[in-house]
Amino acid sequence: MESKIITEGRNQNTVDIDTLTTIEIIEKINDEDKKVAVAVEREKGNIAKAVDCIVKQLNEGGRLIYIGSGTSGRLGVLDAVECPPTFGIDNGIVQGIISGGKVALSMPFEETEDDEDLAIKDLDNIDLTRKDIIVGISASGNTPYVVKAVEYAKDLGARTISIICNKNGKLQDIADICIAVNVGPEVIMGSTRMKAGTAQKMVLNMLSTASMVKLGKVYSNLMIDVKPINKKLEKRIATIVQIATEVEASIVEEVLKKCNYNGRLAIIMIKKGVNLVEAKKILTSNEGIINQQNILE
Repeated sequence: MESKIITEGRNQNTVDIDTLTTIEIIEKINDEDKKVAVAVEREKGNIAKAVDCIVKQLNEGGRLIYIGSGTSGRLGVLDAVECPPTFGIDNGIVQGIISGGKVALSMPFEETEDDEDLAIKDLDNIDLTRKDIIVGISASGNTPYVVKAVEYAKDLGARTISIICNKNGKLQDIADICIAVNVGPEVIMGSTRMKAGTAQKMVLNMLSTASMVKLGKVYSNLMIDVKPINKKLEKRIATIVQIATEVEASIVEEVLKKCNYNGRLAIIMIKKGVNLVEAKKILTSNEGIINQQNILE
């Protein structure tokens, strides 16, 4: 009997995959992957609502918490750990939790996805509060660990989002905002690390990136809050500021030394022709956000 869960269904387009040549197998997989971006696009309205909700909670001092099991959990952790180096945010503002902890990142620990008590314990361990926003990630939308985590977060008064690939999943009705990306059956039945995993990664990219843009972590399409923790990143900051200001590298280097390699302050100092003290005042008056509109005012 075929499962009613979309991601667990049998894909009629690939029933002959074990008889195909190598290039034909690749083409089958590629054809299915092409459908993912279209499916994600259908959920852009809910993704936008989720971003606005995330920004609101982060502005109020909350944290963005991803939680999931297996592939879903690993994808959440991956997105979370990339945020500090990309956007210069403090560690802990965006966090990823996977059932089974660090062990589950590098080896199968699938039995933990049924442990509802573990979900509560994991959220208690990070002192989840009503200021935080939790994103439950589950291909089926029914993973007990994730469902319980979202329910528990709601009981605490935290905002909740779910990313699922099955419109009939339980999380559809539990989370405040549900992003349900219908990617259809997988190339290999039930292998949700494939299309479902790709869809989840795409949505996570949108949630974190769009949120950071709205929070002022990007000038134009440049990462202006890179932290100068080594020589390589100092050079990266210098390149970013030079692209943003279109001045000589020597000028950029001089200004960066004055502001301790703070990219956004350097851009203000050069664009506005002001000193460090004045640049800080301008930044404060704009609530810490600079963009191509307010920097020219």
